[in-house]
Amino acid sequence: MTRGGKFKTIAAAAFAALACMGGEAGAAQCGNTGAGFDAWKQQFANEAKGRYSANAIAALMSTHYNTATIAADRGQKSFHLSLDQFLAKRGGSAIAARGRALKQSNAALFASIQQRYGVPPGPLIAIWGMETGFGAVHGNQNALSAVATLAYDCRRTAYFTDQLDAALTLVDHGVLNANTRGSMHGEVGQTQFMPKNILNYGGGGNLDTSSGALNATANFLRAHGWSPGAGYQPGEPNFAALQAWNAASVYQQAIAIVGRQIDEGGGRH
Repeated sequence: MTRGGKFKTIAAAAFAALACMGGEAGAAQCGNTGAGFDAWKQQFANEAKGRYSANAIAALMSTHYNTATIAADRGQKSFHLSLDQFLAKRGGSAIAARGRALKQSNAALFASIQQRYGVPPGPLIAIWGMETGFGAVHGNQNALSAVATLAYDCRRTAYFTDQLDAALTLVDHGVLNANTRGSMHGEVGQTQFMPKNILNYGGGGNLDTSSGALNATANFLRAHGWSPGAGYQPGEPNFAALQAWNAASVYQQAIAIVGRQIDEGGGRH
């Protein structure tokens, strides 16, 4: 079994274990302020014993309530911009220009990825540029604290509890640790993968490298229905895979537009 396949099996087992605990798992009380975080963390740790190593439990107990994460989760204003405003704010034209140069300078890497996954360079480079400025900015939050904070928070408890379970599995396998840095919601690597996506699509690669991150991103897109050779603009078959990458409509369209500018070498919308 490949390391990526092993991760998938582990992730499924962890999720099943949580589901089987049913009401017992729900005993950890969510909250909308930091006041109950330490009590929640202790309860979660008590429930998690036996499913994770002492090292993973210790990493969980070292987390802190991250007010910056809560503020970011409550204030994602850029996704309410128009498409043109969003492209301007994210520097779409600059990403396309640099992306075309990176496509040429990394031609062998992108050819290998396209041969393996069927995904052309454009959308991968667009994602890479929008997520981290081509690896320049990975985020400086404690990744486990960000995920634990959102698992405790009442707004999206179930989703982030699932992510926290995946994160603790990754700690057990040496992929994450108590000091791993990431973005506001716990995303890590050059294309910003959440823990569960690392398990499912990371393939055991180092997502802090361009090769590992871009291969994982192509793997994600293929797993979400990418069809080699089909178009990826709105209304075309592969746009659905871009929609799976991010729920915001402007983000999906921006990836498609910038990706096309990179693949076709032009600047038109």
